[in-house]
Amino acid sequence: MSDRELERRANHKLAVLRHVEEVSFNVAATCRYYGISRQAYYGWKRRYEAEGFEGLKDRSSAPHHQPAKTDRDVVEKILWLRQQYHFGPQKISMYLARYHDITISPSGVWRILHKLGLGRLPTSQRYKRTQTRWKRYEKQRPGHALQVDVKFIEPLGQKGKKKRYYQYTAIDDCTRIRVLRAYERNDQKTAIQFIDHVLAKLPFQVERVQTDNGAEFGQAFHWHLLDKGIDHVKIRPRTPRLNGKVERSHRIDSDEFYKLLEGEVLDDTRLFAERLQQWEDHYNYDRPHGALGGQTPYERLKQKAAAPLS
Repeated sequence: MSDRELERRANHKLAVLRHVEEVSFNVAATCRYYGISRQAYYGWKRRYEAEGFEGLKDRSSAPHHQPAKTDRDVVEKILWLRQQYHFGPQKISMYLARYHDITISPSGVWRILHKLGLGRLPTSQRYKRTQTRWKRYEKQRPGHALQVDVKFIEPLGQKGKKKRYYQYTAIDDCTRIRVLRAYERNDQKTAIQFIDHVLAKLPFQVERVQTDNGAEFGQAFHWHLLDKGIDHVKIRPRTPRLNGKVERSHRIDSDEFYKLLEGEVLDDTRLFAERLQQWEDHYNYDRPHGALGGQTPYERLKQKAAAPLS
């Protein structure tokens, strides 16, 4: 409330007090005239006699002691995660518990976000109509299905003729473990190099690879997988949702990796590869995953290894 509004409301209270002394000489009649209770009148009168005009100004009704109130530094962390990463209440709750040893329920996070006017995100899937939401599924065995896709990227800070880079991404359907690598070319030869890198790096055997219909996943790539005893499946044209996990992971890359590189010069291929590897390690070992109940991909892998399917 502005100072001008506080002044106006205080003057109104003073007018009520003066009405009793100068006009009606009757508290009950004045209270009926102004539509207030006698309890309010006497409260104003006591404050006016004790503090003068300043005592009539409105004060905060919040209690002086609020033992259940969330600490300011926790609210600031919630606000930072929401604005920086666009995390929802559940993901924020996971991050605070894992990295700051702060326990706060998703509903508590939501109430804070709602109070700050950040209760909704404009493009969140949460607010799509029920019939248009995607159904979540996952394979029950690591390596049963591997989704592979390519993301075009343009490293920041380049001058002159800009280089074109392509981020190749493979994600395991069951554990969400990812393998990332950046290349300057996007063709079948590069795709074959990448899949060989993936197969050498993953700690489990891959049974099937799923891709879109891009030219880089053509016949040479297809037969290369078959020669290794791995099935190759292509999704239907114009249905990227069928490769939803790798598509979603690319959005995470944009929000949590590339967005935070703003202002850094990464036109050096080696430096860019190092940063991408650091991000891959963070995603696999440190970043809690909402679809995994707050586990990291490697924690999910350990869980699956400890309780193999019969």
